[in-house]
Amino acid sequence: MKKRILLPIFAAFMIFAGTDTNTAQAASTSELSKVAHQYIGVPYVYGGTTAKGLDCSGYTSIVFNKLGHNLDRTAAEQYKQGTAVSKANLKSGDLVFFNTTGGVSHVGIYLGNNEFIHAGTSTGVTVAKFNSSYWAKRYIGAKRVASFDASKVVASTGEVKDATIDFSVYASRGEVAIQLVEALGLDTSDKNTPFADVKSTSKYAGAVTALHKIGVFTGDESGKFNPASPFTRAQLAKVLVAAFNLEQKGDFVTFTDVSKSHYASNDISILASNGITLGKGDGTFGINDHVKLNDLATFINRVQ
Repeated sequence: MKKRILLPIFAAFMIFAGTDTNTAQAASTSELSKVAHQYIGVPYVYGGTTAKGLDCSGYTSIVFNKLGHNLDRTAAEQYKQGTAVSKANLKSGDLVFFNTTGGVSHVGIYLGNNEFIHAGTSTGVTVAKFNSSYWAKRYIGAKRVASFDASKVVASTGEVKDATIDFSVYASRGEVAIQLVEALGLDTSDKNTPFADVKSTSKYAGAVTALHKIGVFTGDESGKFNPASPFTRAQLAKVLVAAFNLEQKGDFVTFTDVSKSHYASNDISILASNGITLGKGDGTFGINDHVKLNDLATFINRVQ
């Protein structure tokens, strides 16, 4: 077991929840993109409507539902909704439809720049090129069921408000705290937290208090812990390296999306050099991606 030395590192890397000032009808294109990308990698399941597995129309339905819009269940039914849009006038958020098995049989969400996101039968949720040879010849048409405002931002931090994050897939700060104290074997009997937003009755209270005692959590400038906020992969790298006193093994490891000046560059390299992460398989680490629950468990298991 590696020696565990914990440092007060969380305070500098807090994620703040954005204020919900937009109605569903005024959702931003950035919020649409954030919500849509949350499901990247979710496997295709025929008839699937949850984050455990989605089919194409189940995917579009779950994304639009989170943004306050209800879609009918199947691709064919969704094709009957909204207003027809020409290919030349496509905008982010338009539903795009294809004939893959006969008639209107597939649907995705147009993202702009000739890209759309969808639940593919062989890929799961992924981004595809709208004008690729495969999709271009199968394209049927598009419908606009909602308008998304490109001029609005979700929050000053660039993060989506917490309510749009599916925590059945992604880890909140509170969940990171729970799994970290379990891995470290810390005493969680004291539930009198110093944070105004974590009551003693909260399921996170014991873990948060234990980590605060050893200097891991110091809260934001308002004295809050923000247990329901999401957590990025870069932040997790910073946490694990400090918490488990990890050191670089061998040469510096680089990823295409991590500059040498990035705050977590050294920590990400240390994780990689210790075999704790291999990146995302495309040469990137995913520094700003929210941490998935299964990734969190994998990282902690590998570091122990």
